[in-house]
Amino acid sequence: MNPISLSPTDLAIAASLVAFDALLSVALRLRLHRQVLLASGRMVVQLVAVGYLLRLVFALHHPAATLAIVLVMSAIAAREIAARPERTFKGATGLALSAGGVAIATVVTVGLALVTAIRPHPWYDARYAVTLVGIILGSVLNSGSLALDSLLGGVGRQRSSIEAQLALGASFHEATAPLLREALRRSLMPIINQMSAAGVITLPGIMTGQILAGLDPVEAVKYQILLMFLLAGASGLAAFVIAFGALRRLTDERQRLRLDRLRPTARE
Repeated sequence: MNPISLSPTDLAIAASLVAFDALLSVALRLRLHRQVLLASGRMVVQLVAVGYLLRLVFALHHPAATLAIVLVMSAIAAREIAARPERTFKGATGLALSAGGVAIATVVTVGLALVTAIRPHPWYDARYAVTLVGIILGSVLNSGSLALDSLLGGVGRQRSSIEAQLALGASFHEATAPLLREALRRSLMPIINQMSAAGVITLPGIMTGQILAGLDPVEAVKYQILLMFLLAGASGLAAFVIAFGALRRLTDERQRLRLDRLRPTARE
């Protein structure tokens, strides 16, 4: 491959498009110009910092360095999943559920890819392991937060229906099964939409980047297909583990609905 090197001037020219968005906001009184400029500035700082950090980790070529950065990334993703829903658990329950979902989804999918398809030598090579984890965590974060938000919100809205079914003799699993299905359906819709549109409506970013870097388009397609399958699997695993774990936490040995384990919302 013969990657095209980008100069600061090239990036500055591209940044003029962001400046246009800010000017448009000012002209139309959208009141978004500050957010646009702050978001773009934050993005640049974060990505440049990550770039230098990854260069260091790649140079170290040590499993401890790879594990450290993977754990930090996973911890941040778990925290984001636990914090995003409108309703959250009291204490550290939400964080524990999110961490479990992130860990299982990441280990299974990234481990499968490293052992079967990519097979780097050594297997812990940060260039492959960290890159894959970063891609997977984005999908896990999205699906996990959607599943948890849908489930906890649905339990609050349908409290009367659930308790009525429990009073009539239904098990907690039977009373809450529709909520679990809806949470999983909602969490999987983004990745389903991505797979449906890939190659017809959009060219995925990873595939586009590889082609721009000089990789043969057919080879880039193969990598993109692999990654989409990994993202789909990780999304489903994370959503199921987090949603199912949340339901288990919302009941007890007497099959009662334990909404007292949730923090009250601003409306309550």
